[in-house]
This record gives sequence, structure tokens and C-alpha cells, in this order.
Amino acid sequence: MKMIGITGGVGAGKSEIMAYLSRSCKCRVVRADEVAHLVTQPGKACYMRLVSLLNDDILNTDGTIDRRRMAEKIFSDSGLLSSVNSIIHPAVKEYVLEDVKREKELGRIDFYFLEAALLIEEGYDRICDELWYIYTSDEVRRKRLKESRGYTDAKISAIMAAQQSDDMFRRYSAHVIDNSGELESTYAQIDEVIHGEYKN
Repeated sequence: MKMIGITGGVGAGKSEIMAYLSRSCKCRVVRADEVAHLVTQPGKACYMRLVSLLNDDILNTDGTIDRRRMAEKIFSDSGLLSSVNSIIHPAVKEYVLEDVKREKELGRIDFYFLEAALLIEEGYDRICDELWYIYTSDEVRRKRLKESRGYTDAKISAIMAAQQSDDMFRRYSAHVIDNSGELESTYAQIDEVIHGEYKN
């Protein structure tokens, strides 16, 4: 089983890539954002530490954490954001490592794909066998983010400025998948890697 990290900037189309991977080979597809949601549920690793840090006004009536309220509170305070990340990111990594170990023992898949924007920053290049960079031109990313999320130009620029540069993504990645054009072209690039380079 090969563990591959999928990364790229906001609006690159990583979710669509993961959906294609899940149906094109024997694999498990995991998104770091979804794992972060799991480990912050009541009774899970991060829940009480986050509530203690941020107070119970971040909770919904059912006791779950309101992610929108939490985001509003932490993104205006860099110190608080750092504290929250220091709680959630190690728990996500621990979950992923245990999940990978379990899948290796089961021996039922060829690939374990992990998608996250912060794979490089969080040191996943040392855990994964390799990283793939989903590249999409800035123009296409901006168009997608305006259409799908209703983001303004200013918000998109701020998010992009906070993420890794194209050069950094390329430096750490074994493969670059260009997702700027038609999906058929993107799928063909993925097939070439999976069924070409990694063909058993």
C-alpha cells in the first residue's frame, strides 16, 4: 500500500480529484478537514480542550461545536488560532497514522490518499510515501471560488497570500497534476500515474 498526500491551493479542485481517485482504483480517500471534524466531536480527543480554550459560547444546543462560531473567534486572534491548531493538528495526525496502520494490516487497498491544504506545513511529507500537487492557475481558482463559494476578490487574495507558493508545492511533490482545464485531461494525468508508474 502506498500512502499519497494530495495538496494544493484553495480552489484547485482537490475534492473533485479525490472523488475520481475513490472510483478509479482500490484505495481509501481521507480528507484532513473531515478528520478534524471527527476529533472535535463530543467525547473525542480535542473537544474538552477546545471548549475550555474558547468557552461554551462556541457550542450548538446539542453540545457539538459550531464550526462557524469557532472560526469567527479564532481567525481574528492569531494567538488563539495557533492554540487551536496545536490542539487539532496533532490529533488529526494521530488519527491518520492509526488509520494507515490499520489499512496496512488489512491489506485490502493499493493506495491511501490523504488530502489537506497544509500537508507540507504539518510535516506530512515525512509520513506519506510521496505528495501530489494539484496545480490550477490563479485565474481559474479565482473564478471557481467566486462561483462556488461567493468569495470576493479581496478574500480570495488574502487566502492565497496565506498559502504556500507554487514553487514550494512543486519542490515537495513527486507529481504535479494540472487541473486548470477540462476534467478529462486531469483524469488522464491521474490514470497515467496510477496505471502507468504504479502498475503492479
